[in-house]
Amino acid sequence: MRLFRSSEILGIARETLEFALEASEATHPNEYMGLLRGEDARKFDLERRGQVITDVLVIPGTKSDPQSATVKSNMIPNDRKAVGSVHSHPNGVLRPSDADLKTFHKGNVHIIIGSPYGWRDWKAFNSNGDPRSLDVLDVDLPEEQFFDFTQADIDAELRAEGRDPGSEESER
Repeated sequence: MRLFRSSEILGIARETLEFALEASEATHPNEYMGLLRGEDARKFDLERRGQVITDVLVIPGTKSDPQSATVKSNMIPNDRKAVGSVHSHPNGVLRPSDADLKTFHKGNVHIIIGSPYGWRDWKAFNSNGDPRSLDVLDVDLPEEQFFDFTQADIDAELRAEGRDPGSEESER
């Protein structure tokens, strides 16, 4: 891993944008908000140096209503992969508000998604609130492995510890 990597954002993974669009629609009529994370483009065999937006990080404790979404700043992880933010405007307006601009200093790209949350209902902005281009990239994202286990795996672990998987004690 290199200590310094290009901060240029090459684009957003199609799957990541799909997630943000669906989350925005599911949150309607309230605003949706998340933080964007990027990965080095070399992980995706892209011929350019830079980063690809691959994840939307949902912050616990985020409060939202039809006019705003507020993230608890103490819940935001220290994340070197953070590249910006994404949030929705249920009213469909695809430009940053004054309140939005105050948060845009953290990161290089900020996406606003508007109702009705289709493929053309979003725009990207730079940290000054100026529109910027952002390509949608067809890259294969790695499968999530965080909770990659089954009930059979749990039962096997209980048996290895000498406990009966079907007993009440093991269900506590």
